[in-house]
This record gives sequence, C-alpha cells and structure tokens, in this order.
Amino acid sequence: MPTIELSFPIIATQPIPADHGYHLYAALSNALPVLHQLNGIGVHPIRGTQIGNRMLGLNEHSALVLRIPDNRIGEFIQLAGKHLRVGVQPFRVGVPRVFPLTAAPALRSRLVTIKNGTDPERFLKEVRRKLDAFGVAVEAQVALGKRRTIRIKDKEVVGYEVIIEALTAEESLAIQENRTQGSPEMGWSRRHMGCAVFVPTAQPEERP
Repeated sequence: MPTIELSFPIIATQPIPADHGYHLYAALSNALPVLHQLNGIGVHPIRGTQIGNRMLGLNEHSALVLRIPDNRIGEFIQLAGKHLRVGVQPFRVGVPRVFPLTAAPALRSRLVTIKNGTDPERFLKEVRRKLDAFGVAVEAQVALGKRRTIRIKDKEVVGYEVIIEALTAEESLAIQENRTQGSPEMGWSRRHMGCAVFVPTAQPEERP
C-alpha cells in the first residue's frame, strides 16, 4: 500500500530538546495509543534552530511529520489540535497536510543507528547488508557523515549521518518506505524515534 507523509504545523513559543526523538515518540504514544501497535511508522526529527544548551528553537517552518501507510490517515489525523509535551516543553499540533513520497536518486538521513555498529567501517558494511535486503544494486554509493547520538531513556546510542546516491526510483522508494524484499528485521530500526527517516537530497541523475 502507498506510504505518505502527514505534516502537522507546530504552534509553540518555547524551545524543545534538540535530542527529542525518544521524548517525541513517548508524547505521540500517549496521545495516540495505537502507535504502540504499529510497526514501521517513521517520525521525522523536528526542524528548528539550535540555540545552545542542547535546545532547539521552533519557528513557522517547524512541523511534526509522520511517514505512514495511506490507509492510516484517519487514525493519525486525530492528533490535530492536541497538546504534546516533549521533555518539559508543550506545543500544540495544527491541521495536517498530506504529501506523497518522492523518488530521488540521492537520499540522506541525519542519523542511522545499527546494532553493534559504532565503528565506521563495520557500520558501512551493515548499511550495505541492509541495502541488499532492500534490493539496492551494488552501483549505489554509500557515505557516512557526522557521528551523532540519540538518548533513549538513560542510554546513549551512537550512529551516523548516512547519504546514499545513484539510486533508481524503485530503490529510492523502497528505502524511504522501509520495504525490504525479505525479513522485516533487515529494515531500518528506531524510525519511530527519528532514526533512518531518509529524505531526498539534490544529486546527479539516477541510474537507468
């Protein structure tokens, strides 16, 4: 079934933690308990301005963006108008807009985490294994960017920014939808906390 993105504007006056993936998922789960029962939901990191002290300032462009199957829109639209508390800071969720996924030859995720994958060389090998599960050909190019972390409860999880280039349209959508050709366990992990939510980036033309 098609995957779409549901983008809710955020109405807020106070900053939120810059490392907010776990807190945001907890807030969403409290507001919409069905989220606990669903696998594969992607929650984009909220965009804003780094203002120091590991805090993120929100602005008119900040949004709560969820990547969900299109047959779940009716459930998730119930978030409109709700107040969510991320850390100690509350914000209100506005009325969403719906966007289709866009196939692009190059994708980027600001943070990907892989079990036992803190060493860059091993991390790259594990990413390549996952791309095999998505049916991505060897011509695709993978690069690591910044080393980043996400805090989950009292644990700091290490990962990396990942850039994947020279993708076909089908490969690009499979990666964005987390649609593997085999075991679902080979897909991206922690997407509900903002990890491995790949977005298009402007790059050279895709492979034929």
